[in-house]
Amino acid sequence: MTVCPTLETERLVLRPFKDSDFEDYLSMVHSPEVRAALRTSEEEGRAEAWYALAAFAGQWQLRGTGMWALEEKNTGNFVGRTGLHNPERHDWPGVEVGWTLHPDYWGLGYATEAGQEAIRYGFHELSQERLFSTILPENYRSQAVAKRLGFVVIDRRYLSHFPSEPHDIWALDKQEYLSKFS
Repeated sequence: MTVCPTLETERLVLRPFKDSDFEDYLSMVHSPEVRAALRTSEEEGRAEAWYALAAFAGQWQLRGTGMWALEEKNTGNFVGRTGLHNPERHDWPGVEVGWTLHPDYWGLGYATEAGQEAIRYGFHELSQERLFSTILPENYRSQAVAKRLGFVVIDRRYLSHFPSEPHDIWALDKQEYLSKFS
């Protein structure tokens, strides 16, 4: 269907994941801060991280959506991931704008900058009318990013892949986005 495109913002490159990103990706998802924010089990290890990278590549190929690797333009350093996640789950709300950054890059505005580009791509290139973000209620950092991006909470519910805690379902409609950010 679609190969993952490479996009640029003022400070970031959003690009396909490479095998050479694996150790940096593993460091990010296994950091105590990211594990706590995403409620990732200590039992998830190298194999699960690698499967995630493979799934991101596959989702781009099969659905035209997926996660980008984030890289700082001026250093080439791996920053994290952002993208348009659309897994095959019966209770998934729709195309999700998501972001996860290595804690070394928290507080620099990178999640918002990358999220803005993902939203632009979702509305303009994928012709979505509404985008979503699923965020745990205690993940205040991600909630702040979602608010800056124009998302609002429309629901709180348990999702089948994560039955132990509810997620807030945030939404951003294309018309709302165009009226605020065009």
